[in-house]
Amino acid sequence: MSFLTESRGARARRGPVAIVDIGSNSVRLVVYEAPTRTAATLQNEKSICAIGREMVTTGRLHPQGVADALAALARFRVIADGLGVEAREAVATAAARDASNGADFIVRAERAWGGPITVLAGQDEARIAAEGVIAGTPDAEGLAADLGGGSLDMVPVRGGRTGVAHTLPFGPLRLMDQSRGDPDRARDIVDKGLKALPSFKEVGLSAPTLYAVGGIWRSLARVDMEEQKYPLHVLQHYTIPRGRALRLCKLLAGLSKDSIRKINVVSRRRAESLPYGAVVLERLLEAGDVRDVVISAYGLREGLLFQRLSAEERAQDPLVAFARAANARNARTACHAQEMLDWTRPLFEGESAAEARIREASAFFSDVAWRRHPDDRAVGAFGQVLTAPFAGASHRARAIIAASVFHRYSGDEEVPQAIALAGLLDKDDQKRALALGLAWRFAFSLSSSAGGELAQYRLRLTPAKIILEVPARREAIAGEPVQKRLGALADILGRKGEILIG
Repeated sequence: MSFLTESRGARARRGPVAIVDIGSNSVRLVVYEAPTRTAATLQNEKSICAIGREMVTTGRLHPQGVADALAALARFRVIADGLGVEAREAVATAAARDASNGADFIVRAERAWGGPITVLAGQDEARIAAEGVIAGTPDAEGLAADLGGGSLDMVPVRGGRTGVAHTLPFGPLRLMDQSRGDPDRARDIVDKGLKALPSFKEVGLSAPTLYAVGGIWRSLARVDMEEQKYPLHVLQHYTIPRGRALRLCKLLAGLSKDSIRKINVVSRRRAESLPYGAVVLERLLEAGDVRDVVISAYGLREGLLFQRLSAEERAQDPLVAFARAANARNARTACHAQEMLDWTRPLFEGESAAEARIREASAFFSDVAWRRHPDDRAVGAFGQVLTAPFAGASHRARAIIAASVFHRYSGDEEVPQAIALAGLLDKDDQKRALALGLAWRFAFSLSSSAGGELAQYRLRLTPAKIILEVPARREAIAGEPVQKRLGALADILGRKGEILIG
């Protein structure tokens, strides 16, 4: 039974899920903890096999690439067995689909992997990768473009839905073969293919945002990060403006293989094909009206997992769901974060929907570092949250949340220069992060994270004051720590703090 027909009936399985993606350039295994919206990755590894190398010339899969792929699949089988995987699925894409010996390879690959392998049609491959983009960026609006070794798959995405899929044979391995190693000839090939497409509006090239999927474009983003000295090494939702992306593409397309190998952030196995991935992105940008390239670390494999979820799970906000799961695993008292959110809500009336979800995520991350050494809690929690593997958040949102958790532990101390996020947060963002952190810090001083404690007190906001009402029988709680933290919180909100006993 194929993955596409089995997935809906397999939701009852909650153990590990292994997904294998056999592409033209790489073979990858991802083992997820369980089929959930926030599944942790137990194992993630790839082997650059390049089974699609020279396929345009020969019409067949590359012999050494096939041998490497079979060896990788046999290894993946052992790993999946060792991790007690309950459901395992494998898909193959352009090279296996188009090669004259593709069917024979699949038979051998199934023996090595120990299970069935579905050869995806081009449109299915494109659509599932676009589902992966939506899984990582639910509000994505633009063109999801997945560049594999053998094909370019494009699907418009908007409102959580995918449009018509278009597949073109523009993978770097094919372009290298078709152009005989000449990037200028590769440009002509791509341009001719793009001109043969329907209207740009239908394809999605007129969209303002291109969501770039695939290892080649992730490598390109790493080069840009290095060049920009970007402070946050998280690829998901990394954004490159059109002009900068074009300049980078033209630069990389003109470099020799030896020159690219000297770039530390590009693996040697990617060096040969990176110029051709740059050519494809350059021609897409020149042909359309895209303003920003947004890297999506979520693609085909995440789309396959996303399809296994119930409609209710798919609708979950990935940022908030991840933060809630982190709270359930790590907090001293799991119910406290929600109680704290409800109790402090009067302080944040009038906030936007975007601000509210950031506040919610911040609250659920607020007790993740209590096991750390006191000297490391603030900085350690900052890094832990900043680079956590969640989706559904821009880098600016990540930075606000991480800074708020820093202030939850450190108070109104400035974020140390060594971890400051220059350019990501403006003054209003910094003030918002500080207000959130001080609100949690104040709440914890009253409750010590115990469930039900905050309900013993009432918090009121007036135009001039933040008022804490404390029952007479609990007067002892309102000592110096609470007074100090209420004062700091009130100050950042432009008010005075006052405690009423009675």
